Amino acid sequence: MGALAQLGAALIAVCSPKSLLFMVAGVAIGIVFGSIPGLSASMAVALMLPLTFSMEASLGMNTLVAVYIGGISGGLISAILLNMPGTASSIATTFDGYPMAQKGEAMRALGIGIVFSFLGSLFSFFILSFFAPMLADVALKFTPVENFGICFFALTMVAILSSGKMIKGLLAGMLGLVFAMVGMAPIDGTPRFTFGSTELMAGFNQLSTLIGIFAVADILKSAESMNAKGIQTIPVTKVKGFGFSMKEFVGWLPGALRAAIIGTGIGILPGIGGSTSGMLAYVTAKNMSKHPETFGHGEPEGIVATECANNATIGGAMIPLLVLGIPGDGVTAMMLGGFLIHGLSAGPLLFVKNADVVYGIFAACMVCDLIMLLVEWTCIKGFVQVLKVPKHILLPLILVLCAVGAYATNNRVFDAQAIVLFGVIGYLYHKFGLATTPFVLCFLVGNMTETYLRRGIMSYKSFGAFFTRPIFDVFWFIACGVLIWSVYKEIKGTKKEPQD
Repeated sequence: MGALAQLGAALIAVCSPKSLLFMVAGVAIGIVFGSIPGLSASMAVALMLPLTFSMEASLGMNTLVAVYIGGISGGLISAILLNMPGTASSIATTFDGYPMAQKGEAMRALGIGIVFSFLGSLFSFFILSFFAPMLADVALKFTPVENFGICFFALTMVAILSSGKMIKGLLAGMLGLVFAMVGMAPIDGTPRFTFGSTELMAGFNQLSTLIGIFAVADILKSAESMNAKGIQTIPVTKVKGFGFSMKEFVGWLPGALRAAIIGTGIGILPGIGGSTSGMLAYVTAKNMSKHPETFGHGEPEGIVATECANNATIGGAMIPLLVLGIPGDGVTAMMLGGFLIHGLSAGPLLFVKNADVVYGIFAACMVCDLIMLLVEWTCIKGFVQVLKVPKHILLPLILVLCAVGAYATNNRVFDAQAIVLFGVIGYLYHKFGLATTPFVLCFLVGNMTETYLRRGIMSYKSFGAFFTRPIFDVFWFIACGVLIWSVYKEIKGTKKEPQD
């Protein structure tokens, strides 16, 4: 009851007019940064840090939390409307969100994404508020070996994503791994596939790659199919409420809960991030669906899974930050700077010396989540207006936005040039009937897989020693089971084809 009483008192404190004003502003700023590719949630929090210097500790941290929540959720807007993931966490949202928008269901897709973003965040904040110390102890048991097991498991999801087209899917994924290996090798820093270019030493930026493979490739495909008049617009069907019925909502809840658990669990583990949790939740939803063939063609359950998971990562990532002083992702690393600015020490002593700040953050998370829901729902009709712009005007504007977003990530012209390369790759994938999803998954997870593998071998001296870790064993054998089952299904499907 002590924790409940402190949380209740914190809720009353954060609902003061001044605090609410700053949190509404923070959420709105986060949504703007999250919805524009290149202006990520990390950048928004970094820019807001100096502005919180003169605030009280609680107010300053609550404002940063508001920006964080708005930034992660805001990525779904451009992902659904323009096929441009505003943040890396929203990659999987494009798979079904954009096809829904193309069919005139943009408002429905946004409504689904907003509601389940809210629910995913709320689930993780509940876990954060009441089980943080317990889960932090679990997180400490994860060494590079266990993290490698998770990444290897994520890579095997390519087999599920490529169901029915296994060879093409593996080829698509292998090219993603090749591009992930460009640059300095992890641990020892050996240059690989740089061909003497200093620009390639840093490798390909994640966000630039995603902008190219999704947005620029889609621009090329749209330009090719555009009619001579070039005045096409995308229809927008009006919806009531959030665009779905109570029956649909109840039917999606089990998948949403599963995705929220995945997102929270991945968030607790430092360094893996929302993009991986969103992809894993999406693949899991597809694998467990009674109609997996609809995924990738405008299936609402795909949006439910990825938005629940990537927003649940927020609460998960804050658990190691608050309890252990270890940032779970790039945004919480920025927030760690916020603690230092206000003279606070993140870790176990924070709960003893500054319990009011901790419970203030818990309360602010929940209030900001509600603010995010209200702000985005209020603005849905404004968001979809972008689809009413004729394509011959919209596409050049998107291309400029892509280039600016890519450049803004690291202030490198090379990143803006890279989006053209990956745009062409995405276009060629489309022409040859290859799915871009395996490419993206392998590109995102490939570097982490190698890093954790090499760290694990340095710690345990041999790969065989990995199997003495029970958690690793679970992920390893599940991954092997997924591979065997996928190959079996592929062979079985191939044998049936001549009989049809």
